[in-house]
Amino acid sequence: MSGRFRFDRFELDAGERQLRCDGAPVDVNSRYLDALALLVSEPGKLVTKERFLDEVWRGVPVTDEALTQCIKTLRRHLGDDASRPRLIETVPKHGYRFIARVDEPGASAVIQRLPRFSLREFLLLGAAGTIGGGFAGMLGGLFYGFAGASEPLQPGMGTISVMIVILCLSILVAVIGAAGVSFGIAAAMLADRPRLPWTVLGGAAGGMIVGAVVKLLGIDAFNLLFGRSPEGITGAGEGLLLGAGVGLGVWLAARNRARAPLRRSMAAAGLTGAAAGILVALAGGRLMLGSLDLLARTFPDSRLHLDRIGGLFGESGLGPVTRIATGALEAALFAACIAGAMIAARRNLSGRSVFD
Repeated sequence: MSGRFRFDRFELDAGERQLRCDGAPVDVNSRYLDALALLVSEPGKLVTKERFLDEVWRGVPVTDEALTQCIKTLRRHLGDDASRPRLIETVPKHGYRFIARVDEPGASAVIQRLPRFSLREFLLLGAAGTIGGGFAGMLGGLFYGFAGASEPLQPGMGTISVMIVILCLSILVAVIGAAGVSFGIAAAMLADRPRLPWTVLGGAAGGMIVGAVVKLLGIDAFNLLFGRSPEGITGAGEGLLLGAGVGLGVWLAARNRARAPLRRSMAAAGLTGAAAGILVALAGGRLMLGSLDLLARTFPDSRLHLDRIGGLFGESGLGPVTRIATGALEAALFAACIAGAMIAARRNLSGRSVFD
């Protein structure tokens, strides 16, 4: 195998059998150099154990321990960490993948060899995040439904009707919002490996766009049906902050890799989501509970009453403490469910890695 490759602080000249770090030569075993050349020649792709045996050891019988030792030595030379890899990622029971950006200098320009993600991966990750967001909406809708259906519309069945309406509305809003955020993050992955800024910006952009569209359609729908509408319902600003929080949470969750329990990944995303929810509340925005309360106040004849939730936080109504606390809880649940679903989908992918 021949060719020159640049990655991180290193340059590999496979034809000249040289590896350099910041211009200084690195002494690497010849066979290990072949293994590194195989990895960097196909960035982002899974290199199976069988390929290493065929193309590096060329059929010489060796144990799996020989390959393990080879990768361990390469990581030591490259300053990589198996628990938090920057360059070589382990795919348990299958092989290894080179996950860093690789440049291949050409005669007149630098040709960037970037790993690209398939449409299948994009759709799978986006759909998984959307389903996760819908699940969060279901949990929130059940709680708010029980809390808000305080007066029956009709004897014997009104309370259940209110609960069902709140549940369906919560799920619908969560699914729409999650779709924007999740596919925004997935789109950032398609454009480039999801370094932190791109993942955050992808989630923020998706949340902002969907928030603006939903608010616009919602206002038009209320004006058409009732002649008035609540102007302060969740919109682009809330979507931007929440989407950015989810994007950051998904990135943090993904850094844990497959070795970390899923609940730990979800907790990391939940914390960033909670921070975004607090920022929304402090900025005067509204998430689901605030929007439901605004609807109830805009239409005084409604049977929706959410003041009792404030009692859980020592307030007579939806005061500032209640808005901040519920905003943090809503956003944490939303972010954790989206991140959990996307990480679970990522771990089930048999193809390329989607996280840097």
